Amino acid sequence: MVGRPTASALSQRGHQVAILSRGGTAGPAGTESFQGDLTTGAGLDKALAGVDCVVDCANVATMSRSTAVRWFSATTTLLGRLASEAGVKHHVVLSIVGVDKVPLGYYAGKLAQEQAAMHGPVPATVLRATQFHEFAGQTMDQLRFGRFALVPQMMTQPVAAAEVGRALAEVVEDGPRGRVPDIAGPRPERLPDLARQLSRARGDRRTVIPVRLPGRTGRAINSPAILPGPDAVLRGPTFAEWLPSATKP
Repeated sequence: MVGRPTASALSQRGHQVAILSRGGTAGPAGTESFQGDLTTGAGLDKALAGVDCVVDCANVATMSRSTAVRWFSATTTLLGRLASEAGVKHHVVLSIVGVDKVPLGYYAGKLAQEQAAMHGPVPATVLRATQFHEFAGQTMDQLRFGRFALVPQMMTQPVAAAEVGRALAEVVEDGPRGRVPDIAGPRPERLPDLARQLSRARGDRRTVIPVRLPGRTGRAINSPAILPGPDAVLRGPTFAEWLPSATKP
């Protein structure tokens, strides 16, 4: 979701960009692609040769706390070790606003990733972002049942993935800085409202059903804990401004 925009932003700023993926998929024009596996280290020696900075946008699809913590800790530790051996000078990690305040299993994994990078052998920078504008569509597609889509009742201050890519490119150029100010979109929104706007724009006649998650998690995602703090950097466009570009043929 954000790896390709980041590669594009870096390339447009004059950097030589190499993309690592499990399939070796070709990236944006002007970038080089490598096939590798962060869980085993296969292919990383070749991909890291001559690299100054690594930007980690890798992901695992799970809500299991143990799985997320194990995967993010192991891959980040391995990447840090191999990057150090290759002479990499900067390790950038993309994380999520609220990972230390919301008791989701996936968030625990991202928090473990932050800690592994910050305590790793390569000087690191952690950039936390709020959910992407694209998150509403991902949620609707994952929890669709016929003409109904179940969407968690959740506060968010979404930001365009392309803006996150540009912010990561800026972080690369600034050099290692530890934890930098969070980034977010221009204004708070409710996820079911965004899903309804997207459904109307798509013309898919899908009925969005808000679902309140139980317990501490449900309370946390409906509270300011999941929103950026006063020191966050806000970047447009708003969801409404972004929507036409996301739904055009």
